[in-house]
Amino acid sequence: MANAKSNIKVLVVGVTGYIGRRIVTASLAQGYRTYILQRPATEIGLNIEKLQMLLSFKKQGAHLVEGSFSDIQSLVNAVKQVDVVICTMSGVHFRSHNILLQLKLVEAIKQAGNVKRFLPSEFGLDPARMGHALEPGRVTFDQKMVVRKAIEDAKIPFTYVCGTCFAGYFAGNLSQMGTLVPPKDKVLIYGDGNTKVSLMDEDDIGTYAIKTIDDRRTLNKTLYLLPHENLLTQRQLVLIWENLVGKKLEKMSISKDDFLASMKGMDYAGQVGVGHFYHIFYEGSLTNFKIGEEGEEASKLYPEVKYTRMDEYLKVYA
Repeated sequence: MANAKSNIKVLVVGVTGYIGRRIVTASLAQGYRTYILQRPATEIGLNIEKLQMLLSFKKQGAHLVEGSFSDIQSLVNAVKQVDVVICTMSGVHFRSHNILLQLKLVEAIKQAGNVKRFLPSEFGLDPARMGHALEPGRVTFDQKMVVRKAIEDAKIPFTYVCGTCFAGYFAGNLSQMGTLVPPKDKVLIYGDGNTKVSLMDEDDIGTYAIKTIDDRRTLNKTLYLLPHENLLTQRQLVLIWENLVGKKLEKMSISKDDFLASMKGMDYAGQVGVGHFYHIFYEGSLTNFKIGEEGEEASKLYPEVKYTRMDEYLKVYA
């Protein structure tokens, strides 16, 4: 198996981003020949942090391949060197929002004609289930569906990896908006706080994503990141934290209507965030469905992966 893996070449696009670096680490750890798309010097400029990250991955065994989204032929040339392409471009509005740039990558893959699997940038709510999503946040899902349509119209083999909340943004802060650390005294509870949510350490997201790339069971399917022990309500998450620190927090509940009303006066990114939180914590859009023939659940498909439970994850915050 190790030899088989070493023959598979994986290109990761967006490696200096939040999830991209985890994908590269997982690919190297699992023994794949890992390639990284490096932007030309004129685009990197003086961004020393990004360059040093690229070079650190090179030291670990990754290969740097130059390519630019302003030069489709450079993308075609990069794609021709590999078997699998994984894109991790940001889709969140408070950082950068580049989902539709992937259409250029889809075109390059189509022209190259050699890619055996493409994983576009997904990882969160399944856009195929978000046709009812609120404005303005629905743009994220609509654009991801545009990318999916382009992939499928081009008959590019794919795997969509989605269905979880990044623990760094949703667990460490007990799911509080506007902060990344746990509250000290008071915690805002969404509705009754009993909606199940999937929470996952970002390193585990990388591990599961890489597991799919040469697995026939995930070909042209969606891999849902819904590990049973990390399907928690917000109240359960808060209780884990309270047990860790030995202190009870004052709980303040906010109704659905009041939460949606809080959108008024917010900037665009804030409104998007409120909409997404609403779908996750009030509607339960991560967990309110059964997986059909279109998908597989990650922890069932790969029981050998020892994913991080949230009681362990939160210890570093205590």
